[in-house]
Amino acid sequence: MFFRNLTLFRFPSAFDFSALDEGLDACRLKPVGPQELFSRGFVSPFGRDEEALSHGSGDGLWLTLGGEDKILPAAVVNDVVAAKAAEIEQREGRRLGGRARKRLRDETLTDLLPRAFSKPSRTGLHVDTGAAFLAVDTSSRKTAETAVSELRRALGSFPAVPLNAEVSPRTVLTGWLAGEALPDGLSLGDECELRDPVDRGAVVKCQRQELSADEIGKHLEAGKLCARLALNLDDHLSFVLGEDLVVRKLKFLDGAVDGIEDSERDSLRAELDTRYTLMAAELKRLFAVLETSFRLSRADA
Repeated sequence: MFFRNLTLFRFPSAFDFSALDEGLDACRLKPVGPQELFSRGFVSPFGRDEEALSHGSGDGLWLTLGGEDKILPAAVVNDVVAAKAAEIEQREGRRLGGRARKRLRDETLTDLLPRAFSKPSRTGLHVDTGAAFLAVDTSSRKTAETAVSELRRALGSFPAVPLNAEVSPRTVLTGWLAGEALPDGLSLGDECELRDPVDRGAVVKCQRQELSADEIGKHLEAGKLCARLALNLDDHLSFVLGEDLVVRKLKFLDGAVDGIEDSERDSLRAELDTRYTLMAAELKRLFAVLETSFRLSRADA
C-alpha cells in the first residue's frame, strides 16, 4: 500500500477534521449509473470488505478515493455514428449537417453507455494533521485536484492549496546537482533531467548515471538547469523530485522496511496498519526537508 507518487497540498494548521467520518460516509462510492460516464466516492483503505472509510495513526489519516469509469473508446463511438449517418443520408438523400450529427452522436452515447464496461480505480490520500499537508498518490495534477475536490465535498469546505515555494525549485535542484551542500539526510540518486532555459530548448534526460560525472557538469556549464532530480533520504526513501515539487518514483528502501518485514501480525488489517504508520512517519520527514529547502509557504490565513 506504499504510495508511489506524491502530489502535495497544504491546508491551515487549525483545520478541524472532526466531521470527516460523517462526511466520508455521505460520499461513499456508488456504482456508476447506466447513463453516467463515471462515478467518484470514498472506499475503505483496507479493501472492499471493510466498512471504515478512514484510518488514523498518530497525526496521519489514510483515505482512499474510489472511481468507476465507463470504457467507451472514441473510435467505437465514431464508427457507430458514421454507420448511422451513412444509413440516414442514403435513405433520405441528403447530407447531415453539424447539428444533426451532434444529435446523432448524443443518441449513440445514450444507447452505448448502459452496455459499456466499467473500469475501477483507487487513489490513496494521506493527511498529516500535525504538519498540515495532504499527499495524493499520483503524479497527475488533474487526478490530485479531483481527489482534493472530493475531500472538500465530504468535509463541506477544505482550503487546501498546491505547494508554493518562495525560492525557485529549478534553481535549488540545479545547485544541488552542481555540488552545493544538500540538506542533512539527502543524497543524489542516479537520474536527472536538464533543460535549456530558452523556449523549445534542448532537453537532456539521464538515467542510471553518475550525477557527479564530467558530462553532467558540462551541461550545467552550458547553461542548462535541472528540472528533475533523483534523491535519497537517509537510505529510507528514493524518489525523483521535479521542479513542480511533485515526487515521482517513490520507493521505500530496506532502511525503512527492514523493521516490519520480520514482524508477525495477526491479519491483513494489522499488516496494512503497520505499513501505513511507517509510511506516515517517512512522509513527515520528507515533507519537513522540502518545507525547509524550498521555503514552502504555509496555508494559514
